[in-house]
Amino acid sequence: MSGKIQLLDCTLRDGGYLNDWNFGYDNITSIFGHLAGAGIDIIEIGFLDERRTADAEHTIQPCGKALDAIYKGLDKGGSMVVGMIDYGTCAIENIQPCGQSFMDGIRVIFKKEKRRDALNFCAQVKKLGYKVFAQAVSITSYNDDELEDLIGLVNELKPYAFSLVDTYGLLHRKQLMHYFTFANERLKPGIGIGYHSHNNFQLGYANCIELIEQEIERLLIIDGSLYGMGKSAGNTPIELLTDYLNNREAGRYQAYHLLEAIDVTILDIYREIPWGYSYKFFLSASNDCHPNYVSYLLDKKKLPAKSINEILRLIPQDKKLSYDAGLIERLYVAHQQIVCDDAEAVENIKRLFEDKEIVLLGPGKSIEQQKETIQKYINDRKAVTIAINFIPDIKKTDYIFISNAKRYVQMTSKLKALGASTGIMVTSNITNVKEETSYVFSYGRLIDEEAFIVDNPMIMLMKLLNEISVKKIVLAGFDGYERSESANYVNPNMEHTFSKEKAEEINADVIKSLKRLHMRVPYEFLTKTRYI
Repeated sequence: MSGKIQLLDCTLRDGGYLNDWNFGYDNITSIFGHLAGAGIDIIEIGFLDERRTADAEHTIQPCGKALDAIYKGLDKGGSMVVGMIDYGTCAIENIQPCGQSFMDGIRVIFKKEKRRDALNFCAQVKKLGYKVFAQAVSITSYNDDELEDLIGLVNELKPYAFSLVDTYGLLHRKQLMHYFTFANERLKPGIGIGYHSHNNFQLGYANCIELIEQEIERLLIIDGSLYGMGKSAGNTPIELLTDYLNNREAGRYQAYHLLEAIDVTILDIYREIPWGYSYKFFLSASNDCHPNYVSYLLDKKKLPAKSINEILRLIPQDKKLSYDAGLIERLYVAHQQIVCDDAEAVENIKRLFEDKEIVLLGPGKSIEQQKETIQKYINDRKAVTIAINFIPDIKKTDYIFISNAKRYVQMTSKLKALGASTGIMVTSNITNVKEETSYVFSYGRLIDEEAFIVDNPMIMLMKLLNEISVKKIVLAGFDGYERSESANYVNPNMEHTFSKEKAEEINADVIKSLKRLHMRVPYEFLTKTRYI
């Protein structure tokens, strides 16, 4: 005979990663009421985290009493109510006995290296009378020997359930069934087995159905959330799971309650903070790595997909699922820092630019706002113009300097249309240059390793021009950054995703880089700027 299947909703906990658990008291109680009304078997009501303060608007609270206070008096219906603890963030002293709590159970999540201590903590929670769920996060980080050890510890604990948590949505069917079968064959009878999915590969629902169709003799717990609301690519939508199970057992769940909760509350949150499958989460899942690594590289807005994948593949196996900001910065710089002997290119440019006045054209909005002033200056001074990482709407653009591989790919067809009249200057991190008129310069020696943005193209080009002693450098369209809703660039797609948030820091950093250049060549800004 098959074991029982239970659905667990984690909207109020996992969904909180999106809005800092600030659902608002009215929404919290409304969502809970609809979940209980629908007959969801287990409702997860939030996090216990002693680092937070008590606040009835949030579903993350410092202790059990504070979390209970939000839900006190609400009708559970036939649902089991559970909270969650990320092991190490809530001491046992912050949890009252189960008989004094609105909660019936507590789920404890833990990383592989903390499994022994975490399960000892679970034993303490169990002594308080709670149903305990041992939640093995990043299950894909375990090899078979480690999983065998973990299950041995779980069997000693005898929790209500043991869950396979696919934190980064990496599992395909074959891998899922390996972990599931491995655990099912080794767990003692009476211990339920759970599955928590994420939708990086759009496989959350499919994987859940695969497990539901398995004939096992123990309790199976499947996690879902309203409209899939959850961390990263989101979870399996619980409304889909109830629909599937209702087709097997008519009337088991009152699904209209879930649809009302989605319509009244969840869609409003989604419109403000969308979640679900995305390019970023696909890249992280396909490279078996933490999404923050991908975010870092995408935020650069300088790398084509091929380069991003190449860098992600260089992350050591033991670092893939635990984000290391210093590591990804080093890998990024190393990838860009392709060895290049640029002596001949430097000599050629020196011969062309010697004793010339150079106007550098940047992508700031002033390049359009003060277009006539810029054009008049170029004409009057017969200056050589170099545009940086974009093609401006200026009649006389002599050279394009490109240090951004992504921008190079985007501009390829336009560069061809410019023909031989426009010279192409690139840094050595751009490896697919085809223009015969190109000059390639060493990326590694032009960067400023002390800077916040080590490869600021304006600084790189000024460093090069300082070496060859041009007559003068005039900068137009280098506005700097400001905290505003409008874009800082003529083309908003060129802007760093963090540029508004760190506007003042970036501006100050560029000023410091300019000082470190010790410019021998005189320079001035023709248009408004925040770099002085």
